[in-house]
Amino acid sequence: MLSLIIIFGVVLDGWGFVFFIFYLKCFKQSIWELYSSLVGGSNATFIGCQLRLNLIEEEGNCNSWLSLHQSTLMLTGYKNVFQRILSLTCRRSYHESISQTLACSTFSSHSKLSALRSSFFSDPSHCNNRSYQLSTHLHLCHCYSFSCSLSHSSRTTGPMDLKEVLKVLEELAPLSLAESWDNVGLLVEPIKCRPIKTILLTNDLTDSVMSEAEAMNCDLIISYHPPLFHPIKCLVSKNWKQRLAIRAITAGIAVFSPHTSWDSVKGGVNDWLVGGVGSGKVSVLSQAFSSAPQSHKLEFTARSQEELNTIMAELKGTNSGVNLQHTAVSSETDGFFISLICPDSGLTPSVQTLLQHATPSQSLSILQVKKRPLPGYGQGRLSVLDEPVTVAAAVQQMKSHLGLNHLRLALGAQQTLESIVSTVAVCAGSGGSVLNGVKADLYITGEMSHHEVLDSVAAGASVILSDHSNSERGFLAVFKKRLAGHLSNSITVALSRADRDPLE
Repeated sequence: MLSLIIIFGVVLDGWGFVFFIFYLKCFKQSIWELYSSLVGGSNATFIGCQLRLNLIEEEGNCNSWLSLHQSTLMLTGYKNVFQRILSLTCRRSYHESISQTLACSTFSSHSKLSALRSSFFSDPSHCNNRSYQLSTHLHLCHCYSFSCSLSHSSRTTGPMDLKEVLKVLEELAPLSLAESWDNVGLLVEPIKCRPIKTILLTNDLTDSVMSEAEAMNCDLIISYHPPLFHPIKCLVSKNWKQRLAIRAITAGIAVFSPHTSWDSVKGGVNDWLVGGVGSGKVSVLSQAFSSAPQSHKLEFTARSQEELNTIMAELKGTNSGVNLQHTAVSSETDGFFISLICPDSGLTPSVQTLLQHATPSQSLSILQVKKRPLPGYGQGRLSVLDEPVTVAAAVQQMKSHLGLNHLRLALGAQQTLESIVSTVAVCAGSGGSVLNGVKADLYITGEMSHHEVLDSVAAGASVILSDHSNSERGFLAVFKKRLAGHLSNSITVALSRADRDPLE
């Protein structure tokens, strides 16, 4: 009997190490059983990982070893350590199956890992008496990290509850990326929670889309545009949006809206839209910043160590539960110079405390600490094309990308259909405010006001308008595949057939 030992370094929510040990037993009749503890987390990141699988069999003797080295497996949302008991066989047919799985490309998503696992872990079987060696390699070079879902993709049966699905949606596009004016997230929650079996994706939630959802016994509607946007004081059927909410509650259907969080996220709506003109060097027009709470820097002076100690004691007393960070630099002539960092919630009590002391009140200055930018995240995109195209070619490419027969075009001043487009600025939906003043040969958006188009044309930029929702709807098919890859196999993700642009 031979033992197979695999050690995973697992960090759970940033705390501690857990080590897994697997045992592989080889019996006389060549029946091998592998008890695989597949971790039930929502996300896993593999860094610098090399997987080598060798299966060697000789007449009357079986050897099997599996080594995983130079790897760190970091997991969040850890739930079920021992999720499934799987068996490993060493039939020759697996060599071809795994070779085909790994030959495609380096693992870029959980689906490749799932395919590898499904190739190896199947029903128990006796080994042949023939000798052969099966070896496969998986290389993730340069410590490249990627996210892959293990728990949801590894599930073959059973639905997920609403909270689990919402967690996946948050991981794919954090709601903190949405604009401050937007209304995103879970907008309608059923009174009685039920397992999520069917999800319907739509750009707009209308009466016809709701009827479609009811007919298919949908459990969750993901509507890109929020059907409930403005504050409401009552729910009455005569208002069509409120009526939709009433119907959803009656049918037990949850309603979720991501809106501008999908616009801002890297690989979201705007990245999909700008890709329609071709590849290029893409940058963000309106940068997104960290969602960490706003903080402030208070700078002031104190005459002595005794005064400094008194002030800091009072500050801590008036800001109980608030984390205050400070540095103090002493000077022979000016006493102490203090720099204090406090969160937005602690600004008012801190300033009131300092104003009660003569020296600090006379020297106090307040600065707002800038939030950390998130590279690649934000509203709108600007692309410097790898291969410039003509205006006419750009129009044709966008028709194909958006699946439309017609687009509206306003040629920039002194421009023709044969003018060369080297730079393209895009903003899904209504992009006038985001595109305003951007230097580019071509603007692409859903809609702009009459005067916004005139201003753009006068500045020399040509403008392509597709109508509002037509600049967004095509992304739903992309997101459908992305979402399905992070959910249980038993959940159906469907695109609405009733959803369409109202001007169509």
